[in-house]
Amino acid sequence: MDNSELKKDRFKRVASRRVDNILKGIRSLSKCSNTNNYEYNEDDLNKMLRAIRDEIRTMETIYKKNLSKNNDTFNF
Repeated sequence: MDNSELKKDRFKRVASRRVDNILKGIRSLSKCSNTNNYEYNEDDLNKMLRAIRDEIRTMETIYKKNLSKNNDTFNF
């Protein structure tokens, strides 16, 4: 197995675990929607969603930037 295959396997293992943790966190956060136990308003919800979306956009930008570095195109 060459180095790129090892790196790919490591990525899959680590990324899978981290995505799982994020999904569990989102499910846990969803439990805060129970108005019998918590009080919030639309502004609170919008702030949470904006923070989550901003972080996802940042992550996506970083991934795409790193993918474009691996292009075999001509550059000066």
